[in-house]
Amino acid sequence: MQQTELIPHLFRTEYGKIVSVLCRLFGIGHIEMAEDIVSDTFLLASESWPIKGLPPNPTAWLYRVAKNKAIDALRRNKNFSDKISVEVKQAAHSASDMEIDLSHQNINDSQLQMMFATCHPDISSEAQIGLALNILCGFGVEEIADAFLTNKETIYKRLARAKEKLRNDNIKIELPALAEINARMENVLRTLYLLFSEGYYSSSQNTTLRKDLCVEAMRLCLLLTQNAQTDTPPANALLSLMCFHASRFEARTDQKGDIILYEEQDEKLWDQELIMKGIEYMRLAEPQKQLTKYHIEAAIAYWHTQKTDTKEKWESILQLYNRLLLIEYSPIAALNRTYALSKANHKMEAITEAEKLKQLADYHLYHTLLGNLYTDIDNAKALEHYQTALSLAKTTAEKNVIAGNIKKLSTDPET
Repeated sequence: MQQTELIPHLFRTEYGKIVSVLCRLFGIGHIEMAEDIVSDTFLLASESWPIKGLPPNPTAWLYRVAKNKAIDALRRNKNFSDKISVEVKQAAHSASDMEIDLSHQNINDSQLQMMFATCHPDISSEAQIGLALNILCGFGVEEIADAFLTNKETIYKRLARAKEKLRNDNIKIELPALAEINARMENVLRTLYLLFSEGYYSSSQNTTLRKDLCVEAMRLCLLLTQNAQTDTPPANALLSLMCFHASRFEARTDQKGDIILYEEQDEKLWDQELIMKGIEYMRLAEPQKQLTKYHIEAAIAYWHTQKTDTKEKWESILQLYNRLLLIEYSPIAALNRTYALSKANHKMEAITEAEKLKQLADYHLYHTLLGNLYTDIDNAKALEHYQTALSLAKTTAEKNVIAGNIKKLSTDPET
């Protein structure tokens, strides 16, 4: 990885870890101080590494500098020191004995506890997810705004209110009682789902695939499955879903970064080890009480790791989408269902269903799908939908695919 890419990558993977450890040590009321310490650490890295060269272990360098900055903050900030725990205060008075635990185990424990702190019921659901993305995963305000399809000012105010609530209520960074874990689990899972989705299909950057985000989402989800109190069927189902999608990483884009459509992907590039992991977590996810959307989406993702283009496959996917829409309706899931419908039954039936989703008229994939469905049925309409999709698409990779479809239709003598 080039030096220009390394610091953003490390910011994404290490920022939330260090912030979580410092917040666990100082208390959630000092979250801004923890964030400032970690941000200053990365700023120092961006200034010194290009001049002095990369340290032998860049991650260890970040942890060491952040630790030293935290100790300095404890020593010089009397008001802060007066408010923290007796144990931390006593350690702060020692010039040599102060120790901040940045061990692998403490980082994992701190992040697991932070996940549940940010998903406290006193904070609104949207703010919980935004806060977790910001603190745990290092998402910027603009990226969170893109994920929520809203503006930066709204997200900034939402995050500020949520952090104030954490401070005022003195919410502890700890695993709550089992009943409270179960109550907060859905928002924890939704946060990780959104993080993975942002990486797998990014709208906030001019790129289609950001593996570091997906890997981070999988790592955090794995933390849930490795703790006896949070190892639930839905958590395993979500991890299974992530494994199946991640198995097709290398086949989704070409060397130029352009999108390779599912039908054209080289299955030899699919990661069979990840597919087997997905199957393993799917078995562990066997529902004890009820089927969740994560179970169904994992099953749909599993079928997409089976390249055979059979009627049985698409009928199975169609039935899974039918169940998914009953559990939790979303226009996007309904749109995806219409593609399965076209493969299992007929394009005209799928067109009829797709055109009912008028609320997606400003969404480029809505028009891309209709362009696909109308191709060879009414190529003029297909071309019209592709042109609309091109005007709505955000990334260069998406535009290249749509432009390629337009070119094919424009050179067809029957269009």
